[in-house]
Amino acid sequence: MKNEIFFNFFYSRLLSEKVRLKGEVVIIAIAIIGFIVHLLLIALNDLGLLNFGSESSFFSNPIAAVYTPFSFILIYEVYLLVYYLPQSTTFYIGKQYEIITLVLIRNVFKDLAGLEFTTDWFNVVGDLKFSYDLAATLLLFFLIYLFYRLNEKRCAEPHNNKLVSSEMQRFIKLKKIIAMFLIPVFIFLAFLGFGKWVYNSFFSISQMIYSAKDINMIFFDDFFTVLILTDVLLLLFSFLNTDKFSRVIRNSGFIISTILIKLSFGIDGILSVILIVFAVLFGVVILAIHNLYDKIGLQDKVSDL
Repeated sequence: MKNEIFFNFFYSRLLSEKVRLKGEVVIIAIAIIGFIVHLLLIALNDLGLLNFGSESSFFSNPIAAVYTPFSFILIYEVYLLVYYLPQSTTFYIGKQYEIITLVLIRNVFKDLAGLEFTTDWFNVVGDLKFSYDLAATLLLFFLIYLFYRLNEKRCAEPHNNKLVSSEMQRFIKLKKIIAMFLIPVFIFLAFLGFGKWVYNSFFSISQMIYSAKDINMIFFDDFFTVLILTDVLLLLFSFLNTDKFSRVIRNSGFIISTILIKLSFGIDGILSVILIVFAVLFGVVILAIHNLYDKIGLQDKVSDL
């Protein structure tokens, strides 16, 4: 009984609806402040009062300031991913896809700051990167729509709360515990990544200039590594709840999708974007086939009657 009270106390302080709404307001406020501060740093750099180097557009072009609020929005999306973990596995995976799409959108804003408008567009590395990042963002947006559409059709099927087994209830409780542990882990990774970025941007002479890939790897490479480990744990514990073939394949496919996203951070150029798009496409196809299996299962039950 005491353990239950202890658990409910901390869960309500970390992952309740009230905390989520407050966190949304706080993140928006921080994002606005961060945007203004970034603009001020750019202005001071242009006036010569600060010197961040002329090679990088990150502190010389006002468009690059949009990168900062998007970074804080991504932090909130990470929290939402953990928040929805106990509620729905598919929605939790969908949040992973949203996060990687927002990472690409953030890169688009960074690419905009360094565009070179020339007739030789596709031979300029920065312009070419902007082109396939933009195209990938549109494609990912559509794939995420399909993913949620497939999940919506599945959730629309009638459920009987009385049929929720004790095993399922224990599995949901386990997911809540995992979600609670993920909060401090991601906070630690965020502060560690921010500290590395500050040091390398302002104090390390040899690493003053960063590409978008380098900045993303500071946090999101470790972030998706943790997600892979979490997904594997969920898969293993799900066997206590069901040994249904389609459910096992679906969850295994989601792990493969997350691994592909993680691998994309170690690849340069267009191959990284292709791998991200393929990862999300793989997740959409896995969910679509899983839903077809569920329909076959329902038909079999009807025929057996």
